[in-house]
Amino acid sequence: MAYLAHISDLHVGSVDFREELLLQVVDDINSSNPDATIVTGDLTENGYYSEFLMAAEYLDMINSPMLVVPGNHDARHVGDQTFRELIRGRYSTLIRGMYSTLHVKSQDLQVIGLDSSEPDLDNGKVGRTQEKWMIEELHKANDRGLYRIIALHHHIIPVPHTGRERNVLSDAGDILLSMCRNHANLVLSGHKHIPHVWMVEDTAFATAGTVSSLKLRGKQLSSYNTVDIDDDYIEILLNSADGEVTSLAKYENTCR
Repeated sequence: MAYLAHISDLHVGSVDFREELLLQVVDDINSSNPDATIVTGDLTENGYYSEFLMAAEYLDMINSPMLVVPGNHDARHVGDQTFRELIRGRYSTLIRGMYSTLHVKSQDLQVIGLDSSEPDLDNGKVGRTQEKWMIEELHKANDRGLYRIIALHHHIIPVPHTGRERNVLSDAGDILLSMCRNHANLVLSGHKHIPHVWMVEDTAFATAGTVSSLKLRGKQLSSYNTVDIDDDYIEILLNSADGEVTSLAKYENTCR
């Protein structure tokens, strides 16, 4: 049915950023030719204009259709304005000038992008206006029989092995309820640099690691996720920098 790449937390401009890691993943993605690539924020380290210019150059190397949402690092130093200028609209379709949605023409799926960043703050928030829009998009996609994916930077559910919980969405409970109640199939996020999958009712919540930063915990390597969706099953795969591919989760496809 569909094959997706999910990358996150590039941190271009950081002393811990490694270009060679990102270029290898770009080559891997272009070789595997996914139906879409989803980028869940923290393209930059400080939200500087020069960092966004560099990040955009790297994203331009990826050949597949793409949806990109901002992270907390991208919203620093008026980076939210720069993101709107250099990134949003360049890699996704604008809806109402604020929100992003990507229809994969060859596949029966829709990706709904949310901005969970707050200017100069590490914590996140979706807010009532975006929540209402998200629900409307989920209903429309459901009516068309589309597989429904939501992408945002901040995690909805605490991620294991990341220490004391910080910077989760301030409205996480309400957003979690809305996503499950309105039948989101898959929620993609980043932020914590640890790949993990939670299953809540029929919704999978998948976080990706950092694709090109050395801001890592323990023996964790930089990585990205891929999502393989067929008529019967969905499998989320972890692709590590050492070339190893392991399954994070495989579960029944309940979207009919």
